[in-house]
Amino acid sequence: MNATKNPDPLIIAGREFHSRMMIGTGKFPSMTALREAIEASGSEIITVALRRVDLGKESGRDSIMGAIDPKRQLILPNTSGARSADEAVRLARLARAAGLEPWVKLELTPEPRYLLPDPVETLHAAERLIADGFTVLPYIQPDPVLAKRLEEAGTATVMPLGSPIGSNRGIKSRDMIGIIIEQANVPVVVDAGLGAPSHAAEAMEMGADAVLINTALADAREHGPMARAFAMAVEAGRMAYNAGLGPQRNTAEASSPLTGFLFESDKNAEATR
Repeated sequence: MNATKNPDPLIIAGREFHSRMMIGTGKFPSMTALREAIEASGSEIITVALRRVDLGKESGRDSIMGAIDPKRQLILPNTSGARSADEAVRLARLARAAGLEPWVKLELTPEPRYLLPDPVETLHAAERLIADGFTVLPYIQPDPVLAKRLEEAGTATVMPLGSPIGSNRGIKSRDMIGIIIEQANVPVVVDAGLGAPSHAAEAMEMGADAVLINTALADAREHGPMARAFAMAVEAGRMAYNAGLGPQRNTAEASSPLTGFLFESDKNAEATR
């Protein structure tokens, strides 16, 4: 998408991306706000809820589809609102029939209060969509066993939630996400609940390959600057992870050997008195 050589690209299903920040398009107060966020973020993967758009009719600057530049960004349809594998598969096929690439963010959330993804239906839908030629990016609870099962089924990523959708609470499932990252052989994208740039940096420092941000940008007073702040946090977190974070310790440890040298000097002086 971007011709500039990137020494550390995000690779999903053999496709190279320069940005490690995906953006969702829901909840924005206007299409101007959405365009500002997309532009400032540098994101190259933009998710669109199939239940919110008419792919055959939406166009122009005042529509979600009109806010996305398909030459620069991959439009990633998502099955948000689907309650069963049958519904999710049907939505994905409609998007492909409308001319979108056969990529899909698989979301199955039958529980309305917390919008937690259904693990059983998600796995069933993923298997069917993969067999049908789709590149599947599944949204899941932070369940390492499910993540491994989906990877073995052939999903292109796994996308565990940090906390419930739209909560802005950050990573409340750190230990489980850490296990998923440790075991995964596909990119891990932390999705849902990241409400501040520091949350995104934390995910990247843990070793996540990317994050997906929506509500935090839509809720912001200034959408472009907040998107830029998140993009910078993602870049900083990834750089820190690649550089190698130091180990955490339970006790203090002197940062300079001079402390020990002075201590020994005091002992020697005392001995010669």
